[in-house]
Amino acid sequence: MFYEPSITPHQNTHTLNPNESKHILRVLRKQVGDSIKITNGLGDAFEAKIIAVKSKQCQINIISHFYEKPLPYQLHIGIAPPKSADRFEFFLEKATELGISEISPLICKNSERKRLNFSRCEKIIQSAMKQSLRLYMPKLNPIISFEEFVKIKFDNYTKLIAHCENDKKHPIRDKINQADKFCVLIGPEGDFSLSEIETAINLNFSPISLGNKRLRTETVAITVCQALALLKY
Repeated sequence: MFYEPSITPHQNTHTLNPNESKHILRVLRKQVGDSIKITNGLGDAFEAKIIAVKSKQCQINIISHFYEKPLPYQLHIGIAPPKSADRFEFFLEKATELGISEISPLICKNSERKRLNFSRCEKIIQSAMKQSLRLYMPKLNPIISFEEFVKIKFDNYTKLIAHCENDKKHPIRDKINQADKFCVLIGPEGDFSLSEIETAINLNFSPISLGNKRLRTETVAITVCQALALLKY
């Protein structure tokens, strides 16, 4: 599967972007007459045939088109990236495979990582989407402070927060069964501060439990993605 964000169902021919063209021609050594599959990350899949190569870019003829409906739920995770870039990239890959809709990196009081290589992150998401044959590209938002994020109006969303304090929490399955649009807060390795937890709860984020064990940041996020994939799909 290849990714071409500008392709639409209304076209008969299209010229692929330089990056995908390079991969098709130099890495996979595809030639004129070969068939390929393409998605625009918006639910559309295309069966196409290479008809020409000009200026190192593939020109294709679209043979057939298929549209896949979105998942029956939407998941937006606000997550404080771990100190290890590898662990955050692992989360991006697995969350994409599991069907996450949107990701917002957060800067919290206890955050150890406050910068991201967005170009690399987007490439990881794109690669995971193609390899898992997903037809929807998750949206990766710019990094934002916790305080700004929790004040966003998430209309019609069930708002949840996963934290490690011994407060009263709802089993995640109970909250998942009640809605189809979710915004979930996941804190840094040092967890949310008490003031952040209080702020979130005052803004109608409900605390949730994922069990009685303490999990890494990226593990919590992947567990949430998997829970929705199993219980809502």
